[in-house]
Formats: sequence, structure tokens, C-alpha cells
Amino acid sequence: MSITNAQKKQYRLIGHALNPVVMIAGNGLTETVLTEVDRALEDHELIKVRISITDREVRTALIAEISKIMKCEVVQTIGKVALFYRAALEPNPKLSNLLR
Repeated sequence: MSITNAQKKQYRLIGHALNPVVMIAGNGLTETVLTEVDRALEDHELIKVRISITDREVRTALIAEISKIMKCEVVQTIGKVALFYRAALEPNPKLSNLLR
């Protein structure tokens, strides 16, 4: 599942106005955090995640791990915020950030 550069540009434009839906702090990737990321991706397709960890390498590793586990694409990372995309199985026009 790879997205084109044009799609990334469009998703970055949409993602600019979004607020982080999931926040990850000192406990890292717990089961509940992964469950919430999965639910948010299924509902919204395009989400922001804030990772409040100061070490840059750990943050980068967490972003890569989320992408691998959730089978989603990293659209953009700026500082402590990452933008993820995964197409929903049944998109809901009222919840999807792409269809609104």
C-alpha cells in the first residue's frame, strides 16, 4: 500500500487543520495505545499522533513501529507530531477526514 506524491501533498494539506487524536508519552506503545490508533485510523483514515518523547531516535523508531504494526503510511512528521494514513474498509463520510 503505497501512496503517490500527489496524494501525500493532498493529505498534508488536509492534515494541517487536524488536531492530534492519539498522544503517546512515557509508557510508549501499550496495547491500549495501539488499539486507539487502530480505531482512529479505521474511523478517520487520516490521523495525527503526538509523541511526547524527547529522544529523537526513540521517536523515529516509535513512528516506524506504529506504521509497521498498523499497516499504515507515514505521510509526514514534524517534530513530535506524525501524520498517518490507512484506507478504511468501509469509509464513513461523517467520520472520515478525507470525505468531509
